[in-house]
Amino acid sequence: MNLSRRITDIIGQGSDGWDLFRKARGMIAAGIPVTELTIGEHDIRTDPAILAAMQASAAAGATGYASIPGIPALRAAVADRIARRTGVPTTPDNILITAGGQFGLFAAHQAACDEGDRALFIDPYYATYPGTIRAAGAIPVAIRAEAASAFQPRAADIAAAAAGARSLLINSPNNPTGAVYGPRTLTEIAALCHDHGLWLISDEVYDTQVWDGTHLSPRALPGMAERTFVVGSLSKSHAMTGSRIGWVCGPAKAIGPMTDLATHTNYGIPGFIQDAGLFALGLGDRFEEGIAAPFRRRRAITLDLLARQQIVRAAPLAGAMYAMLDIRATGLTGEAFAEALLDAERIAVMPGESFGAAAAGHVRVAMTLPDADYAAALARLLAFATRLAQQGPPG
Repeated sequence: MNLSRRITDIIGQGSDGWDLFRKARGMIAAGIPVTELTIGEHDIRTDPAILAAMQASAAAGATGYASIPGIPALRAAVADRIARRTGVPTTPDNILITAGGQFGLFAAHQAACDEGDRALFIDPYYATYPGTIRAAGAIPVAIRAEAASAFQPRAADIAAAAAGARSLLINSPNNPTGAVYGPRTLTEIAALCHDHGLWLISDEVYDTQVWDGTHLSPRALPGMAERTFVVGSLSKSHAMTGSRIGWVCGPAKAIGPMTDLATHTNYGIPGFIQDAGLFALGLGDRFEEGIAAPFRRRRAITLDLLARQQIVRAAPLAGAMYAMLDIRATGLTGEAFAEALLDAERIAVMPGESFGAAAAGHVRVAMTLPDADYAAALARLLAFATRLAQQGPPG
């Protein structure tokens, strides 16, 4: 019996971009020490107070089926947070609680696209984007944002691909590049969405990690609330990656059908996890700033170490928990450099090619080790790159 094309074609042709990550994890399983700078996983765990709230909720009986669009108090808290941070009136009717931001991306594309529709997204991109679009039945179409333009997408490039498309997915602050889209970029994107009848899907899971500039949600631009899905999550803002609790904020008319989708897929989020999310949001902005603070420090460490050498350059480290490093001066591709670094230094980073063609010749470094360990690992990476540039690629 053959499997469906829908499931076998999720990855598309070639690698899913996670080969080096799996290789590093295999080495660790075999007892080989590896310094991991690969995935966006906080080096601190979920705060004990949040876990205590989760445990108390479960012990009190919130272990049965929970409200599928989300418990009312949590939907209200998310709506209040969005309204407060963006200035856009938002009610619980605009909110669907989802199994992390990842399901939110899937649900938003299911709402925006019919089978076979073209769905645009920006390259470089988070590794799951094309597969998520294929899983939703749409056709992924990448729009390159070039390193020479600080990975800011150009309106002309989007417009050239927009005819006949149904949606555009953007991510600011951006994973993997750290780019933060400014008002001009977002205003141009909003105009394109109006002109071409596009749904805008805005992945804003890093909205608390802005180091240079200001986060602007495109939903706040004129006429955009009715055509924008904002995907959010507690994963990055509250170090709750494993709790899998996120949301989609969109037009109220879309939330009902999206609730039907949730009913027929994961049937909602456990009540005790939703209660923990509600507690977490109640900790306020200062708590979120504390979760983001280590990455702000490590950004400063990164900039300092980069300034001491001349081989490796970085995209503007404007936001998120990553540094996208240009290693083309070594003569290697991002994939070859990451492989050589892992073999020689036992340091694992993600090749830029894992995130699309526009990131070729780069590697993404996750700033997810304690400060001293991170500084030592990055210094070794830069020294390795310098040796390669001076001596030539191995082999």
